[in-house]
Amino acid sequence: MTYIDGFVAAVPTDKKNAYIAHIKEFWPLMQAHGAIGLCENWGDDVPDGEQTSFPMAVKCQEGETVVMSWTIWPDKETREAGWKTMQEDPALTQSMQDMPFDGKRLIFGGFTPVFTDGVAPDSA
Repeated sequence: MTYIDGFVAAVPTDKKNAYIAHIKEFWPLMQAHGAIGLCENWGDDVPDGEQTSFPMAVKCQEGETVVMSWTIWPDKETREAGWKTMQEDPALTQSMQDMPFDGKRLIFGGFTPVFTDGVAPDSA
């Protein structure tokens, strides 16, 4: 069954093109380690909340935009093996140094799909 890595981050708005370029360079590395899909999303209707929100979760500051992405893996085992081998890949170290945003405010997690429609052929 497919497995999803989800990420939310705050990116300086004026670095949108640098962010897109970074992702385009990072994606082949993820593919080489087993990822089968990637969806990057630039926030354009992400309101501040009173109790909680995407902007609050990543401590979004003025001049920053919330981005949300997900990486699709064929299964959790491939994801775990992929991240393990990526940690040993020198290309990951270089990519992390070139991130156009504050990685300390990145939130992420792994998710098992429980319902999809028209997204994954082997959904739960």
